[in-house]
Amino acid sequence: MTQEQLAKAEQFRNLHTSPGTFLAPNAWNAGSARMLEAAGFPALSTTSSGIALSLGRPDYEGRLGREEIMSRVASMAQAVELPVNADLENGYGPQPEDVAETIRQAVAAGAVGGNIEDYTGDPREPLFETELAVARIAAARAAADRSGIPFTLTARTDCYITGQDKPMTEAVRRAKLYREAGADCIFVAGVTDRSTIAALVREIPAPLNVVVGFAGQPLTARELATMGVKRISIGGSLARATFGLIRRAANEMAQQGTFSFAEEQIPDAELSTFFGSWSEKVA
Repeated sequence: MTQEQLAKAEQFRNLHTSPGTFLAPNAWNAGSARMLEAAGFPALSTTSSGIALSLGRPDYEGRLGREEIMSRVASMAQAVELPVNADLENGYGPQPEDVAETIRQAVAAGAVGGNIEDYTGDPREPLFETELAVARIAAARAAADRSGIPFTLTARTDCYITGQDKPMTEAVRRAKLYREAGADCIFVAGVTDRSTIAALVREIPAPLNVVVGFAGQPLTARELATMGVKRISIGGSLARATFGLIRRAANEMAQQGTFSFAEEQIPDAELSTFFGSWSEKVA
C-alpha cells in the first residue's frame, strides 16, 4: 500500500458517500483503461467478462483463475491515475478464507475497491447459502480493513439472473445482510427496468450499483441519477462492442473485399503519442 493508493481509495470511497451519481466504466486491459481515463470519468472498473473474451475464452464462472485476473487488475491500476474497482467474480473459491485472500491480492495489485458475487457457478445451487454468503462478505470486509486503505467493498447478488422465486424479495433480503456484514455498496445483477431499479433504491439501505449497456436498454445516466442510483457501470458491454466491430470488419473484408472500418480508426501517430506519454512515465 502506497500513499498514492491510499489517496485513490479515499477518493473512491468519497464518491460513494457524497451526493450524486457517478459512472465508473469497465476496462479489460491497460489500453482500454487509458482511453476511458482520458474521457474524464472519476473512477474505473474492470470486467471479468471483457478479460475472458480478450483471452479468447467464454464468460463462464471459473474460466479465469485468480492469478490471471490479478495480473490484469495490476496492469490497469498501474496504467491510470484513477481509482480502480476490481470485478473479483465470486472470490475465486467458496470459503470465506478464499474470498479474504482474493481481497488481499486485489489490494496488492492496486485496486481500491472490489465486487464479490454470491453466484456459485453451479446451476443446481446457483447462489451460496445465505449464512455462507454473509460469512464470505464478512471475511472480505475483515481482509479489506487489514489492508490499511478504506477499500470499498461491493456485494453483488445474482438473484435475478439465476431465476430465483421472488427475486426482489430475496435480493433485498440478501442486500441488507451483506450491508450488515460490511459491504459498502450493493450490486443487484441483471436488473434493467426502471420500476425494479427504483424499488431497489428505496428498499436497500446502501449505495446501489446498476450495470447498463445492454442492447435495447433505453436507460440513461441522467435517469438513473434521478432514481437515486449511486454508481453506474457497463460490465463487458464495451468489450463486446469492440468484438462487434471486429466481426463486422472481418465479414466486410472476407465478403466484399472492402475496408470501410478503417475510417473509424485512430491514427497510429496519435495513439503512439497518447500511449507513449504513459509508457515513459512508468518505464
